[in-house]
Formats: sequence, structure tokens, C-alpha cells
Amino acid sequence: MEGIGETQSKKRNPGFELLRIIAMLMILVLHFNAHSDSLLQLGLPATGTQVFATVIQAFCVPGVNTYILISGFFLSKGKVRPSHVIQLICQVYFYTILISLAMMSVGTYVLQTDNSVYKLVQYILPISSEHYWFVTAYVIMYIMAPVMNAAVERLERKQLKAVIIGLLIWFCFIKSIVPVVLSTDRYGYDFGWFICLYLIAAYIRKYNVVLFYDAKKSAFVYLISCAIIATMSISLYYINFNWGGLVHYSTVPFHFNFIFTLTASLGLFSFFRFYQMRENVAADIVRAVGPLTFGVYLLHMHQEIKDRWVEWLEHLLGDIPYHSIPLFAWHAFLSILIVFLAGIFVDWIRKMIFEYVGRVLHDTWLFKKVRELDEKLC
Repeated sequence: MEGIGETQSKKRNPGFELLRIIAMLMILVLHFNAHSDSLLQLGLPATGTQVFATVIQAFCVPGVNTYILISGFFLSKGKVRPSHVIQLICQVYFYTILISLAMMSVGTYVLQTDNSVYKLVQYILPISSEHYWFVTAYVIMYIMAPVMNAAVERLERKQLKAVIIGLLIWFCFIKSIVPVVLSTDRYGYDFGWFICLYLIAAYIRKYNVVLFYDAKKSAFVYLISCAIIATMSISLYYINFNWGGLVHYSTVPFHFNFIFTLTASLGLFSFFRFYQMRENVAADIVRAVGPLTFGVYLLHMHQEIKDRWVEWLEHLLGDIPYHSIPLFAWHAFLSILIVFLAGIFVDWIRKMIFEYVGRVLHDTWLFKKVRELDEKLC
């Protein structure tokens, strides 16, 4: 697997690989806060730790969008090969099936007799059943990439800009100001929003758009956008706590398709376009780790693990110290670091296995047909 969202290249840009790592760490923060019930909860009194976690959440919520922007930026300038789609799907199956078998072997597999058939389908058809919502949305975006790339290359600049603005109005601008649930709004958890982000990244690449002028202004946009998200979230919580109402809109600042989540993502992405990482050992390490970050997601968000990994780490690190912000931050840091390193290690093993299988089966009929298909379509 060459790394989700990026075509194979001779040498990866270490700055973007570092951003990929940071984006995945941000995603881990989001999941830790959510699964540890550390965020502000409507109708319940706030604690200092919950306010702290909510602020940190605001600065990490752009991670998902940023990950997709990186993917769109590189994928839009390359050719989408069928072999890459197959590799991605095989990577997903590696985790969905093997983790389930491993957990069965150690007796920690959760049996659910009332919906065992659907649970089986989640492992046999992980993409169709949204075993991982992110993967489902991404694969659809990936399959649509050749169509979008052709449109990006053939449309005039004004036309492409009009398409992007239209999608932003539909997916982002309206929902950001309307304080009620919209039936077509999935909060950015779907392929429609990913397609919008893909086209934005493709537009930036094709016309070499310089966002926010320089690195400092880009960082400022990211920081201010995240500060607005945090302020809105906390303010809406207190409005609801004291006077009621705004139940849905209190969650909107943390939606991936919220306007300030988008601007924060663009600010962060823009900053790393300006950032030039020196060519040294650190750059080589970043290049090696970056492509493995998707495995971190597939490991800790597996259906058998996503609701349990925080609890497992409590057995190792002790109960989460909600009473102290510094101790809570330290516990969160260690938990996220452990999960990240474990995910990188597991995906490195997966990568070695895939490379070995690729060498052994290189001259088989099936692999030859896949290479022929690549040549015909690309």
C-alpha cells in the first residue's frame, strides 16, 4: 500500500508526511476525548477538565479535513490505478478480519447473538456496511477520482471555482448558520464532503493557489479558527445549560463541514505548504512513518476495539484522572502515544507481509492481469 491518498513517487515530501502524522495524532485526540467522555455534556455541570478537553478538541477537529486535503492534493495530479484501489481494500480486510480472528483467539471477541448476522456482514463487507465510515467515504471518493481529475483538467478556472462554491454552499455554509438539523447534512461524515475537499485541494494544486499569503498568516488562520470553534462550543454549552435550547447547534462547531473547521484545515494545510523540512535523518523517519498512519486509524477504530481501547489503557496507566488537568493531559498524551506507536508497528508488519506476497505472486496470472488493467486505464 503506497499510503492512502498519494500516488507512488520516488521521494515523498517530508513536510506533507509530517502533516499526515500530525493529522492522525489529532484524530486520535478526538477519539480519546469522545471515548473517555471527557468533553462538555449538555445539561450537566462543567468541570475544568471538560473545558480543557473541549478546547483541545477544537484545535484537533481539523485533522480529518487536513488528511483528505493531503490526499486530494496528491491524488489529483496522479493517475488513479486499479491496483491502488485493490491495495486499499486489501489493507482494510487485513484489519477487519485478522483483528477479529486475533480477538477470538484470546477470548475478547464480543458476541452479539441478536445481530450476529449484521456483525458478520461488517467484516465480510466492511466498506459497504461502513465498518469504518471514513474508509467507505474515502473509497467512494477514490473511485470518483478519475472523473474529478478529468473535470479539473477540462473545466475553465471560473467553472471549477463555481462548482466548488456551489458544493460549499450546500455542504458547509448553510449548515454553519442554520440552528436546526438538516436532513441532508451528515456533519462531514460522508463522501459528499470528501469530494468537496478533494476538489478544493485539486484547485489549489492546479492553479498553485497561495492561501493566506505566507506561513505566519496561515498559522494565524488555523489558530484563530480553532479559537472560534472552542469559544462557540463553550458558549453554546453555557447558553444551553442556563436557558435551554440550541441542542443541535451546540454540536455544530465540532462538525467536519463547519465553516471554521474548514478554514482551520486550510490554514494548517497552507502552513505546511510553506514549511520546508530539512533533508536529514528526521526527514527519512517522517517519510517512513507517514504512509503507515492510515493503519493507526484502521487498528484503533476496528469495531472490536474502538469502544474499548481507552478502557484497556486505563488498566495499564491507571484510571483517567479527571480531577486534575495536568494529570489528565499526561494520561491522554501517553494513551495517544501508545496507540499511535502500536498502530505504526502493526501497519509496518502489514506492509512487510504485503511486500512479501507481492514478490511471491508477482508473476502469477492474477497479478499480471492487474498490471495490464493499470496500463490500459492509466
